[in-house]
Amino acid sequence: MIARELISKTIAPLDPTDTVKQALTIMHINYVKHLPITKEDILLGVVSEEELLRAEDEKRLNELELTVTGFSAREEDHLFEVLSKVSELKISTIPVLDQNEQYLGLITQEDLLHFYADSFSFKQPGSILVLEVNKRSYSLSEISRIVEMENAAVLSTFLHDLEDSANILVTLKINVNEIQPIIKSFERYDYVIRASFAEQEYLDNLKERYDLLMSYLNV
Repeated sequence: MIARELISKTIAPLDPTDTVKQALTIMHINYVKHLPITKEDILLGVVSEEELLRAEDEKRLNELELTVTGFSAREEDHLFEVLSKVSELKISTIPVLDQNEQYLGLITQEDLLHFYADSFSFKQPGSILVLEVNKRSYSLSEISRIVEMENAAVLSTFLHDLEDSANILVTLKINVNEIQPIIKSFERYDYVIRASFAEQEYLDNLKERYDLLMSYLNV
């Protein structure tokens, strides 16, 4: 999925003649802390709630010296890249531009989280297995084959680098609750099992935390 497919259809950009008070009201209505400022579909910059709270209510946006500027996503960017930018910049929205630098809309952090939750099987029942694997010997096809030998399937995977180590952690979401046969298969192939979570209680807790995160973002 690419950036233009997740553009918000409900949040409009700010106008440079909007006042600080108007901009803050729009942010609060939409539960975001950053909004782009545009004029005739040209991105002028991005203003943050923090900046607005330091300014006078009746001051217009074109009178502010914006500190949060110069970042955007391209319409053809994959959502992995968009999420990386949002995470790195710690922003709640990111503007999307077309190939001609025209403003198309914005993507919210909340929409990104919903997309990844739906795409990576967080809500589906199953179990979680964490392996420690040497980077050079990591093979997703081999890992999938071992899981499939036990009549199961890998729903999603996540890789996490270990600091000062040649190894990585491979987190697997698997489509069955009974995980012990899969663990024994991995051990037969000399894989290091770092953690496993198979009980429904854990999965319910994981979903509860996800729901709490979504509720927090809507506060």
